[in-house]
Amino acid sequence: MLLARYVHDVRIAVEAIRSNKLKSLLTALGIIFGVAAVISMLAIGSGAKQEILEQMKSIGVNNIEVHAVSAQSESSSEESSTTKEQNRFSPGLSLRDVEAIRRVVPTVRYLTPVVSYDDYAQYSGIRLRTQIVGIGIDFLSIYGLRLEQGSLISEEQYQRGAAVCLIGSELRAKLFGKVAPVGKRLKMGGVWFEVIGVLTYANEAANSQAGMGLTNYNGRIFVPFTSLTLRYRDRGKLTQQSGGGQLVYSQSNIHQLDKIVIQVDEPENVAKSQEVIGRLLSRLHQGVDDYQVIVPEQLLRQQQRTKDIFNLVLGLIAGISLLVGGIGIMNIMYATVMERIKEIGTRLAIGAKRADIVAQFLSEAVLISVTGGLIGVVLGMVFSYLIMKLAGILTVVTLFSVLVAFGVSVAVGVIFGFAPARNAARRNPIESLRYE
Repeated sequence: MLLARYVHDVRIAVEAIRSNKLKSLLTALGIIFGVAAVISMLAIGSGAKQEILEQMKSIGVNNIEVHAVSAQSESSSEESSTTKEQNRFSPGLSLRDVEAIRRVVPTVRYLTPVVSYDDYAQYSGIRLRTQIVGIGIDFLSIYGLRLEQGSLISEEQYQRGAAVCLIGSELRAKLFGKVAPVGKRLKMGGVWFEVIGVLTYANEAANSQAGMGLTNYNGRIFVPFTSLTLRYRDRGKLTQQSGGGQLVYSQSNIHQLDKIVIQVDEPENVAKSQEVIGRLLSRLHQGVDDYQVIVPEQLLRQQQRTKDIFNLVLGLIAGISLLVGGIGIMNIMYATVMERIKEIGTRLAIGAKRADIVAQFLSEAVLISVTGGLIGVVLGMVFSYLIMKLAGILTVVTLFSVLVAFGVSVAVGVIFGFAPARNAARRNPIESLRYE
């Protein structure tokens, strides 16, 4: 009997909403866009988190990278200090550093030198701008790259500097088309390399962070480091400068390597290994800061913390939209109470209890917010899709974000609808009937 009574109150609320469709829709707009904004912002945050996780998976949590940089002399007003700095000599990042790290650091699992040059690759009349990358045997293991077809660079090919290469899937499609590339020869910088393998497609979202050792592997040519220095170019070689005929290192680019990538055996050994590598390189480079030791995983975690703060701010802004929507519902419900004072008085006069009046107006507020919430959920998914397609930002709509946004919309209806409903129930029936 009690349940039927409240069902009747809900039916009256539904009839009131149906008879005022436009007003109800306008009332729900704040909730609709608030829920849509919350879902969209949380989707952007989830997408950013997924990208970070993919990047961490791509680079590995155990990796340390040593990047070659231009040496920066310390500014000093004293001429003697400047002269001392200029007298320092560093041979740059080279194979000597690779061998020293391999010999001194006991936690090393994989180690590879990396050097790259931009040039044109040619095959059968097709000429394509790309990048040739000299790598060590451990390169693919460090970055988790796999072969789509063909074979890996063997130890024997690496040691003798064989003219072989691996290519990315994107380069394969552009340069070879439908021709099977394995066994074919391509030309780069006047040197012919035989294609022995094609790498599987690497997710660009996970390997496009510049400065963290991540690059677009799909469009590159990979050759043994020994082959690159022997057959193509070696920045570490001595060059003869004009004038005195004396053989000295070319000061325009003294680095033989662009970077060294080290993977240690356990994640907990990364910090200690980074410290040891830093001290070792400082001695080898005579204290010249022409290198930078980086732990990409730490940079990615810092980036994640920054994005978390940004997403929190966006979420709060979206939450304010829901708050504004709730206030709008409360204002409209107060206005509705004033418009329907005689109706309230009539219901109270014929036997309705104050709880029935509360249930009726509270139901109206909750139904408006729930309907607005459902529309907002759909709209939020649409917004998330459009953001991903138009802005190129990865968005991931999760069940958690939908439940949070919808739950908040229901709570807004209850909280902001209760005060007007209680105000309606407290009205004197006689005064309500005499109200003009």
